[in-house]
Amino acid sequence: MSISAIGSFLVGLILLIIVLKILTLPLKIIFRFVFNSIIGGILLAICASLGLIVKVYWWTIVLTGLFGVPGFVCAALITIII
Repeated sequence: MSISAIGSFLVGLILLIIVLKILTLPLKIIFRFVFNSIIGGILLAICASLGLIVKVYWWTIVLTGLFGVPGFVCAALITIII
């Protein structure tokens, strides 16, 4: 086996573990994350329509999904500063 095959196997195994952990989370936590993500998307659309450009990166989506509006504000400030 080559090193890339072993690495691919390990990445697949880690992803499988993460998916199984997510599936065992209570639905309340999953719905909260989805709700916060939707609110964040609406806030991004509002900012875009007002001319304030907040770039969408993976970390802005995660921050907004986990922390809701405060996460969005933090991500917007970081994006504007950078």
